Amino acid sequence: MTTGRLDKKDWIPDPDGAHVLRIDGPEIANFEDQVKLFQSGNKDEVEFLRFRLRQGVYGQRQPDRQMIRVKLPFGGVTADQMDVLGQASEKFAPLKKGHLTTRENVQYHHVPLADTTDLLRMLGDAGMTTREACGNVVRNVVAAPSAGVSKDEVFDVTPYAAAYARYFLRHPTTQNMPRKSKVAFSSSEKDEAMILMHDVGMLARIRDGKRGFKIVVGGGLSTRPMMAETLREFVPVEDFLKNCEAVLRIFNRQDEERKSIAKARIKFTIARLGIDKFREMVDEELKGDWAKKAFDLESLMYIDDEEADAPNVPVDFTSEPVDDPVYDNWKRTNVEAQRQDGFSMVYVRIERGDIYSNQWSQLADVSRKYAGSRARFDQQQNIVYRWVRNESLYDIYLALGAIGFSAAGRETIRDVVTCPGTDSCKLGITSSMGLNKVLGETLDGMGEFDSLVEKMHIKASGCPNSCGQHHIASIGFHGAVVKGPGGQVPAYELFLGGRSNEDAGTKIGERVRARIPAKRAPEALKIVLDTYVEQRNSGEEFADYIERVGVDVFEEKFGEMKTDLGPLNRENIHSYMDWGKTVIYKLERGEGECAV
Repeated sequence: MTTGRLDKKDWIPDPDGAHVLRIDGPEIANFEDQVKLFQSGNKDEVEFLRFRLRQGVYGQRQPDRQMIRVKLPFGGVTADQMDVLGQASEKFAPLKKGHLTTRENVQYHHVPLADTTDLLRMLGDAGMTTREACGNVVRNVVAAPSAGVSKDEVFDVTPYAAAYARYFLRHPTTQNMPRKSKVAFSSSEKDEAMILMHDVGMLARIRDGKRGFKIVVGGGLSTRPMMAETLREFVPVEDFLKNCEAVLRIFNRQDEERKSIAKARIKFTIARLGIDKFREMVDEELKGDWAKKAFDLESLMYIDDEEADAPNVPVDFTSEPVDDPVYDNWKRTNVEAQRQDGFSMVYVRIERGDIYSNQWSQLADVSRKYAGSRARFDQQQNIVYRWVRNESLYDIYLALGAIGFSAAGRETIRDVVTCPGTDSCKLGITSSMGLNKVLGETLDGMGEFDSLVEKMHIKASGCPNSCGQHHIASIGFHGAVVKGPGGQVPAYELFLGGRSNEDAGTKIGERVRARIPAKRAPEALKIVLDTYVEQRNSGEEFADYIERVGVDVFEEKFGEMKTDLGPLNRENIHSYMDWGKTVIYKLERGEGECAV
């Protein structure tokens, strides 16, 4: 077993290159032993909880049911791995589905604790791990799904994102930090990976012909959203791991942040010390003996020649229809040309991030036939096929349509993002998945949108912690509760005018000081859109509109909704139920495990 830092002698890639992260068989066997000790009453509950979190096994609100989080650096998977993800959902997930997250992971819900070891082994055999997908560790390393093929990129960050993930996996410094560390890599100033909302972020740059990164630190959302600040404008690639280790070493020693779980992320360290003082501490840390040893970046990088496996020009293909507005719209919103001539990226919009067991293998087959047997997941909970031949675009559209995944509108207002909410999360206040469904239906019923409305984003979280990234949405919902004459009512607070990339100015939305009953959320959405269309200036985007006029007008409109709640009777009973639920709402919020 490794003792922390990975290097050539203990990192042994598999022959076909599918294993981005090292799979440790004895570690899984030890997990099995610890589960048995806990179930027999011979293991302390808190100690076991911390242990299983580092293995990516997270307790749900349902007793003895676990959420299993599969850690997928840069969101990359092979077709064979997609097959296994489907087999795992069929065998271990009672709802027969896997859920794509905003962190480019896959999650399985409602798994009995006794079944978790077998699930971990199945994933491990396919080169996938759950190690350190939860807990106060370095979480999954995300990257823009266009890395390596984007027309705008400075260079491909994929190998470096993988190197970061490999280096800090099982690293002794990062096994019990004050809180978790979320990391992102972006290949260009467009910042598709949203580095400014991460604890640590890397933005690709070239200076004097040398590759390097702008490094930012101290971003994060949750109940105290903050944008990251610049630590270094440029660090050569050979030094970026060393600088990041210095950051995490300093953070790991912060006793002040260990005093309060609610204020334990690195953003609070930066806010307390100031970025200039923190930079001085990093400079001093880099003088230590640990930093003088060689960092073998080359051995850590994941090099995957996707172009070598890209499909050849097809001999037989279906010509694009001359007049098919549905296909034309899908191609407009879901297809993006690569920098490599003749190839495109195809984005697959996944409703609520859910993929059912029978669909995984079909999506894998699409990957084999049209995308070099690979795919990536993005932070919008979608799938991205790369290296699709332009000649094959209509054929892949038809293939996706045959399995129910040819919906247009990725990265538009219709591409609604949500966390699982009360369906499984202990901290959930509302059914954000139910909200997602009804908001989608509402948008579908509103007809076509103009280009300014279409480019808006909607994100929702079942609680204020922002797993659905509601703070940086054009319209962001987070779960809340209000009291009506007949008792508790599920509700939402709104944030308006958020933005999520550096180029346009990443921005936290403005909070509307009013709580909206959950069943009035579709009405609130229409009010926001209608008011914006009526009052905006020519060409004015939504975030700029909110910055100009503020949110007072919406507070007035939404404030009336709470007063309209009637008593709990047959006429009003649905107001006292959450979306997708058939029982009277009651706030049931347990002890979350994110900060244990």
